[in-house]
Amino acid sequence: MTIPIAQPEFGVEIEAEEKKIPANENELTLDGGFLVPETNSFGQNFRDYDAESVRQEGVENFYRVNHINQTFDFVKRMREEYGKVDKVEMSIWECCELLNDVVDESDPDLDEPQIEHLLQTAEAIRKDYPNEDWLHLTALIHDLGKVLLLPSFGELPQWAVVGDTFPVGCAFDESIVHHKYFTQNEDYDNAAYNTKFGVYSEGCGLNNVMMSWGHDDYMYLVAKENNATLPSAALFIIRYHSFYALHKSGAYKHLMNEEDNENLKWLQVFNKYDLYSKSKVRVDVEEVKPYYLSLIQKYFPEKLRW
Repeated sequence: MTIPIAQPEFGVEIEAEEKKIPANENELTLDGGFLVPETNSFGQNFRDYDAESVRQEGVENFYRVNHINQTFDFVKRMREEYGKVDKVEMSIWECCELLNDVVDESDPDLDEPQIEHLLQTAEAIRKDYPNEDWLHLTALIHDLGKVLLLPSFGELPQWAVVGDTFPVGCAFDESIVHHKYFTQNEDYDNAAYNTKFGVYSEGCGLNNVMMSWGHDDYMYLVAKENNATLPSAALFIIRYHSFYALHKSGAYKHLMNEEDNENLKWLQVFNKYDLYSKSKVRVDVEEVKPYYLSLIQKYFPEKLRW
């Protein structure tokens, strides 16, 4: 089916600040010793949206279209449609394999198939946090919602699937990448949506906030609707891992509640691996597959509704 679109308490307490970042970011070593590559796959600094590279122009155009089209009404319609989880029935690992056909056009750091990124992230975290198996699995599945790009899931355009996410229904914070294009979004001049709180209230909790539609929110809905037994922090990571305005710039904290603040600590741990584990180094899929299948069996049903 094609959707028409108009043109906690677990583990040790983690410090929110990065523990081992020296003055030179190129020397970054993550928690437990994971060594960060000096540059991304294109020889640039990570998440440098202004660097001249083979992907820079395409990435900026992606955000232009994304920012124009991600409106409150659009997000509401997508959540209602995809919250039905009635598109496909399959296992988590089957979904992982589907990602072999997906490349994220919004990512300035990598142009490899997405399953490579999932395993790179999961294995890096597994090395540094061996006792937090839920975090290993979260890393493996956090981007599975990108299957929305495929025909059996509606074949949504890239701007409705990938990229940094942000709240809709309130003012677009200036820290959001390529913020200038929001001026063409119909919500930008809507008095109901363009104030600091918009349709929300202070401390309302991010669970009550509508985020721009994409793979993050979709995978969160899939996990919830299929009664996954992952902890609250895992669901928070899945839903907000692309919310860079929050976990990099500290925007929108006025909407968070106490549970959000606790879960944010884990998201900030996860984000370092999500970002800095991207490289051309391959993971032996068959070697690690049995371990991840055991985690899937622990936290998910055999077959899921998508």
